[in-house]
Amino acid sequence: MPPVHHWRGYFLIAAATFCWGGAATLGKKAFNGSLFAGGGQISPLVLSQGRTTFAVLVLGLFLLGRFGRQFFRITARDLLISACVGIFGLAGSNYFYYLAIQKGTVALAITLQYTAPVWVLLAMVGRGKERFTFRALFSIAIAIVGIALTIDLLHAGVSFKAVPVVAAMIASFSFAFYNIMGQELVTRNHQLKVMFFVLLSSAALWMVLDPPWKIAAQHFSGAQWGFLFVFACLSTLLPYVFFFSGLKYLDPTRAVIASCLEPVFAILFAMIFVGEGVRAIQALGIVLVLASTLMVQTGARRPAQID
Repeated sequence: MPPVHHWRGYFLIAAATFCWGGAATLGKKAFNGSLFAGGGQISPLVLSQGRTTFAVLVLGLFLLGRFGRQFFRITARDLLISACVGIFGLAGSNYFYYLAIQKGTVALAITLQYTAPVWVLLAMVGRGKERFTFRALFSIAIAIVGIALTIDLLHAGVSFKAVPVVAAMIASFSFAFYNIMGQELVTRNHQLKVMFFVLLSSAALWMVLDPPWKIAAQHFSGAQWGFLFVFACLSTLLPYVFFFSGLKYLDPTRAVIASCLEPVFAILFAMIFVGEGVRAIQALGIVLVLASTLMVQTGARRPAQID
C-alpha cells in the first residue's frame, strides 16, 4: 500500500484533474460560440492568455497580503527555471491543448496530451533517475498503437487532420516538461511561489505576443470578460494550487499517472455537455494510451545507486 503522503499527493492531483476536465468542455463551448448569448467566440490564444493573466493577478495579491514582499524572494537560477517552465511548459501546454480542442475534439486532444508519461519516463531515464525496462518499452509500443487508433489513422475513409494531432502532441511534450522541472522547483521553494513565477512568466509571454490593444480591438462583452475571470480561477488558479501541492508528495512519474483521471473527466463532460461522440475503435485507443501510462509507472525502476 502506498504511504499516506502518496495518497495525499494522489488526491490533490486528482482534484486538479477534475477542474481541468471541466475546463476542456467550457473551452470547447467558448470556441464554438455556444457559451454566450449572440454567439460570441473566444480564441485559444485569448483563453490561454486570459486564464493565466487573471490567475497570476489574483494569486499575486493573495500572496502579497498573506506573506508580504519577502515571500517573493527567489534565486536567479530558480527564477530562470520558472520562466522556462512558464513559457515552454505552462504556456505551451495550455495553448496547443486548446488549439487541438478547437480544431479537433476534446477526446483526441486530451488523449494525445496524456502520452506525457512516456516523455517523462524517457527524460528520467536519460538523466539516470529511472531504469528503462522491457515492460516500459512494451508500454511505449501500446501508447503508439493507442495514438494511432485514437486519431483514426488506421480507419479507411476517415480524413486525417494534422493540426489537432500535432498541437496535442506539442502539448504533451510541454506537459511532460513542466512536470519534471516543476517538481524540482518545489523541492527548493514553496509551491505557491513556484506557481506565481511560472504563471507570471507565461502571462508575460502572452502580453508580448498578444498586447492589450489587440485584445481591446476584439470588443469582448462583459459576459465574456466575466467568463475569462471565472475560468482563470476554476481552471488555472485552483487546480494548479492542487497540482503543485501534489508535487510535494509525488515524483514526476507518479504525478503524471495520477493526472490520467483528467481524460476520463474531460471525455465524459464533452459527451454530456457538448455532444461529442467517441467511436468504439477510438475508445479502444484511449484505453490503450491510459493503460500504457499505468504500465510506465508500474514498470519504472530507480537505479540501485539512487536513494
